[in-house]
Amino acid sequence: MRLPVHNMAGEVVGEADLSDEVFGITPNAALMHQAMVIAMGNQRKGTAATKTRGMVSGGGQKPWRQKGTGHARQGSRRAPHWKGGGVVFGPHPRSYRRELPRKMRRLALRSALSVKALEQSLFLLDQLSLPEPRTKDIINMLNGLYIDRSTLIVLPEPDQVVSKSAHNLPEVRALPVQSLNSLEVMRHHFVVMPLDAARKIEATLSLTGLSLALAPVAEEEPGSEATTEAPNESETEGAPQSETETESEQG
Repeated sequence: MRLPVHNMAGEVVGEADLSDEVFGITPNAALMHQAMVIAMGNQRKGTAATKTRGMVSGGGQKPWRQKGTGHARQGSRRAPHWKGGGVVFGPHPRSYRRELPRKMRRLALRSALSVKALEQSLFLLDQLSLPEPRTKDIINMLNGLYIDRSTLIVLPEPDQVVSKSAHNLPEVRALPVQSLNSLEVMRHHFVVMPLDAARKIEATLSLTGLSLALAPVAEEEPGSEATTEAPNESETEGAPQSETETESEQG
């Protein structure tokens, strides 16, 4: 896949070829949805809590006697059907965390990046560097690219200057490649990254590089084994004889 490369002023300065294994696959919509649901669930605190009838205060005394009053029989003022009573099936603190296999996580990220490239919402920069933290520089860069919606800036390495410059913009977030995930890509409408960041993503998510890293070591062929050479007769003639050999000769 070939995409134009811009400078920070928004001008096209060249083109770059991106790997189709990362930025040009057929998106797996079902897996993208599954990855988003799991990622959003992992961000939940799980601290919502309600009190059951055994946790609320009061209710120790029977409201009235069992028979003879004309009222329905009651045992506690803190029963669920009473005002101020306990909650029956309310939430309690728990963990919502779920794990997604690594291959599925990477496929979801490749699908999300492929969607951005297909929608022409992925912008490549020749470089992204700022001399000092300044929000106006990020705004000028986005205006030069005609970006007016939420944007994710992917950095090749953690850069505090760029992160601080984008921190004041509510719909802009800067992340290093190490923290990139499918949820952040799907949350933002545009993705902006330098060419160095794109190469690092390719090296991490490319199936070719992964297969080379996991390839087994080639075994040696039978004909290539080292053969032991037989000793020369001249060398054995001068060698000292063992004790058993000398005794047999004397006998």
